[in-house]
Amino acid sequence: MKKIIGIRREDKNQWERRVPIVPEDVKFLLDEFNIKTEIQPSKIRAFQDKEYEKVGALVKEKLDADVIFGIKEMPVDFFEENKTYVFFSHTIKGQSYNMPMLKRMMEKKNTLIDYERIVDENNRRLIYFGNYAGYAGMMETLVAFFKKIEKQGIKTTISQEIKQPYMYTDLQEMLNELVRLRGLFEKQLIHGIIGITGYGNVSKGAQEVLKKFKVHEIEIKDLNVYKDKKDLFYVVFKEEDMVERIDRGEFELSHYYEHPHKYHSIFSRYLPYLDVLVNAIYWDQRYPRLIERGYLRGYYDAKGQLPLKVIGDISCDIRGAVEITEWATEPDEPSYTYYPDTDIFKKGIQERGITITAIDNLPAELPKDSSRFFSSILKDFVRYIVETEEVDSFLDYGLPEYLKAGVILYKGKLTPQYKYLIHFL
Repeated sequence: MKKIIGIRREDKNQWERRVPIVPEDVKFLLDEFNIKTEIQPSKIRAFQDKEYEKVGALVKEKLDADVIFGIKEMPVDFFEENKTYVFFSHTIKGQSYNMPMLKRMMEKKNTLIDYERIVDENNRRLIYFGNYAGYAGMMETLVAFFKKIEKQGIKTTISQEIKQPYMYTDLQEMLNELVRLRGLFEKQLIHGIIGITGYGNVSKGAQEVLKKFKVHEIEIKDLNVYKDKKDLFYVVFKEEDMVERIDRGEFELSHYYEHPHKYHSIFSRYLPYLDVLVNAIYWDQRYPRLIERGYLRGYYDAKGQLPLKVIGDISCDIRGAVEITEWATEPDEPSYTYYPDTDIFKKGIQERGITITAIDNLPAELPKDSSRFFSSILKDFVRYIVETEEVDSFLDYGLPEYLKAGVILYKGKLTPQYKYLIHFL
């Protein structure tokens, strides 16, 4: 067996500078398991080609390895017969824009392993960037909030000094800057309540940023108490806070996941208290939405005056949990604004309306830190993917079960767990 892996260069956009395996872990794989690495050259990657050459990787345009690792979706003309590809495919919800890619992989008899579906027995993801999406997403949301309130006539020094995540050298510099900015904030206190939906890795990253900025956590039951207090506060919403059973029965998390159609959203009851909403939950069409267009039109007045100023949609599901997330953005144009009274959108941060920040690859704004974190986890899985022999039947494929859970295609065929995708093809 050839113990060689390939690393594809990322080229989805100019912001995607991440890599799945960083140089120090390429060296680890070579030293510990004699797994060699080929990597495509890149002019934008956060780690230079020469850094990979120094640790023994071969920099080459055409990857001969049978197992190719990447981050984002790969173009349809990249796939070669009978190879294994490991990346975030964004196909498990039947995303229409990636179905041509999935078809191509089926034609090429490829095996597709998706990081997103490598999970433990409790369905928790084992390989993820989530924390970094939270770090970058919360920072982008704070940037939008301070610029928004300035447009509304609240002058702050922070709005001129706070920067987007990609403008900092690394995560530590960004967090250190938050400490300095807090000092400015304390001299010109304003009011703001930030709601965060979810409590997973993304939410934890967002909360860490807020704690660094000394934002005070409050409980849902106290929202009314803090509605007008001068300072920043945040509150975390769990599933039982956001939905209730249609039959008014007792909430059970397992029941909700198994029968989401038996629940409806109650999140609108919190919107009058929130200045900012950070969406950090997993969502698909089975689940109730957090925010629906219809509610917004009915609640806000004709002038578009509303408590909710900014939505940081870290999850970035288009017209998903937040129905007014109309399109994904990039760091150079991170925001657009929705006007509930006219049901229209305008680019940028506007004085009126709800400003939405919906960057779909937030960890790429902290490319070195997020890549190192991701790689530190992934490196311990690589040997199993490389060393496990492919056999005729997927049922006899010897990958550990947690890795097998992420196999969407095996030799070009949908595996049993993902047969439902045939309806989207």
